[in-house]
Amino acid sequence: MKTASIRLNSIDKVRAFVTDISKFDCDFDLVSGRYVIDAKSIMGIFSLDLSKEIELNIHADGPLLDSVMEVVSRYLVDEEE
Repeated sequence: MKTASIRLNSIDKVRAFVTDISKFDCDFDLVSGRYVIDAKSIMGIFSLDLSKEIELNIHADGPLLDSVMEVVSRYLVDEEE
């Protein structure tokens, strides 16, 4: 499992994110405070506070994880923020 911080601060970003990760046959969780939701659930994502960073847990490894990280990289929070 790999954890990354992402930001989904617009409706278009949420829609694109769900479309992107739904292509992969592995599990994704979003963690915001005490809430953990399925990252492939657009309704679940909208139940979170999208003004803040969200922790993404990716349940994959090896080449699959590399492919996932390539796609997810556009949603990652910059280290400088």
